[in-house]
Amino acid sequence: MDTSSLNIILKILHYIFFGYAVMAILSYVVLSFISAKETLLYMKKRSFVNYKHILSSTMAPPITIIAPAYNESLNIVENVRSLLSNHYANYTVIIVNDGSSDDSLEKLIAAYDLEKVNFIINEKIKTQPIRAGVFKSKNPAFEKLMVVDKENGGKADALNMGLNISKSKYVACIDVDCLLLQDALQKLIKPFLQNASSKTIAAGGVIRIANSCTIRDGELIDIKLPKSFLVRSQILEYLRAFLLGRMAWSRLNGLLVISGAFGILDKDIAIEVGGYDTNTVGEDMEIIVRMRRHMEEKNEKYRVSYIPDPLCWTEAPDSYKVFISQRNRWTRGTIETLKKHRKIGFNRNYGFFGLLSYPYWLIFERLAPIIETVGIIYFTILVILREVRWEYVLAFITLSYLFSMLFSILAILSEELTFNQYKKKGTGFKLILLSALEPIILHPFVLYAAIKGNYDYYFNKKKKWGTMIRKGLATS
Repeated sequence: MDTSSLNIILKILHYIFFGYAVMAILSYVVLSFISAKETLLYMKKRSFVNYKHILSSTMAPPITIIAPAYNESLNIVENVRSLLSNHYANYTVIIVNDGSSDDSLEKLIAAYDLEKVNFIINEKIKTQPIRAGVFKSKNPAFEKLMVVDKENGGKADALNMGLNISKSKYVACIDVDCLLLQDALQKLIKPFLQNASSKTIAAGGVIRIANSCTIRDGELIDIKLPKSFLVRSQILEYLRAFLLGRMAWSRLNGLLVISGAFGILDKDIAIEVGGYDTNTVGEDMEIIVRMRRHMEEKNEKYRVSYIPDPLCWTEAPDSYKVFISQRNRWTRGTIETLKKHRKIGFNRNYGFFGLLSYPYWLIFERLAPIIETVGIIYFTILVILREVRWEYVLAFITLSYLFSMLFSILAILSEELTFNQYKKKGTGFKLILLSALEPIILHPFVLYAAIKGNYDYYFNKKKKWGTMIRKGLATS
């Protein structure tokens, strides 16, 4: 290849990378603006809502909380107590013990006075078989609780078992290790009761990180900022994703994912589409995309809603090994979902969903780590060939860094002006300082995990779900 041809290729790549960066920044700005506007509107409407009416009303639609559990012995009793402490009027809790090899089931039986009962399961969705049986409490105080012990089939299979057993119109799918706030159900059911012109098929809320927080008897007592840099950085990530991302996509009715940690689904629609896919590691994203695709193909008006209330608190990875494993799985789940439903992409028959939501996730989520890595390789080649104009490079890097920091500060400000969960003195300053360090320290690990996820998806035949090692939330 002669020098002139090489220069042309390098120039084309230069414009591609520059154009991609500009489009990414513009998309973040637009989404932030929409999100801020929608959050302010939500806060205004929220001030007029009396949740006690939903709380006390016998007309409140029944909800079944489905919580898969696998080797959760460390916190299983306290976590179930949290789920049973909800203030909603009409709900039940189904714990699906998915073939645990620890003493999770024994602890539940002892703590909640459980006994085996005869229960006929209408298997609308094929799952792994029952193992020890179905259990209910002899104590009237725990009449809302049901525990199902089944052979191991993974989280998606456990959720499908819950869908088969549930008698409610709506199901709240939650990670059993999560702490659900006592008013979470009456807040998250609201979108299903409001929209007369379109059917709400799923809804989710903000997920917050509970590491270092104080929890007593299944209730969040004191919110603390973790000391670990890794966990603090994930708090910042969650603030950006939930307050400046999903709120905007909810307004545009373009959400492709409801966090698997906590969300409510219309059970009939979930069963119509075949339940959760047991052949993916991103079951939470995949079922939402499949439900949306189903509604689009039926030509029915629908919504996937999101509210900015911090309804659920979960334990985040506090080691880089577990963190990388988690992000690796998220990457593989995204690839699997977008590939499985590629028919949607750039297809006008799917409206906004196919023409904007899917392309955005493909270009700015799925391809982002690959483009960034190719960009690093491209820059290295330019350095070797001495084709770098350092004044432009420094200006571009500085602009990108400052924008990343500004985006994080905007998320912190949004949190401060709305729900302000971190009230302790000096917390805001610590988060702002974190916004300056996170792009330099944490982002390389995020990029590595995403690239490894791509590699594992295409070349590693043993595709594992990944292990989340729990240390337990602080209790007192």
